Amino acid sequence: MRTRMQAVRDLDRIDRNILRHLQADGRMSMTELADRVGLSVTPCSERVRRLERDGFITGYHARLDPHALGQQLLVFVEIRLAAKSGAIFDEFRREVRKLPWVLECHLVSGDFDYLIKARIPGMEAYRKLLGDMLLGLPGARESRSYIVMEEIKESLELHLPEPGANS
Repeated sequence: MRTRMQAVRDLDRIDRNILRHLQADGRMSMTELADRVGLSVTPCSERVRRLERDGFITGYHARLDPHALGQQLLVFVEIRLAAKSGAIFDEFRREVRKLPWVLECHLVSGDFDYLIKARIPGMEAYRKLLGDMLLGLPGARESRSYIVMEEIKESLELHLPEPGANS
């Protein structure tokens, strides 16, 4: 059985180009994708199915404009837990997944235990998110928040260097 790193190394130039194009436009037709990567439709379609089956492509999503949907405020919140145990981490994970404003939550090293990214309508929603939801999570003891003043770069596209490239 191949390891994930072996599978990544086995991606050739065409596979990487397919991934690049689909990251930029997941709605691209198979005909257009095949044309852009220099294949006919059938082999291109087979490669896409293999990339899906092997877990390199995990889904296709529409990108929504948070400002157009009234979710102008982007916040990052660090959460420190009062105690550390497997049970507390599990309970925290389970409960934070239920919070609709939370886009991402990561267990991190450093002074705090979790880094949370949330998108909300404004300061009133922020107060509710922090005071009523996040600090009410199991084991949450302390928080530190960062309100984003300007979004400089946001991308969901992963860097896909060519095989053997050091970058």
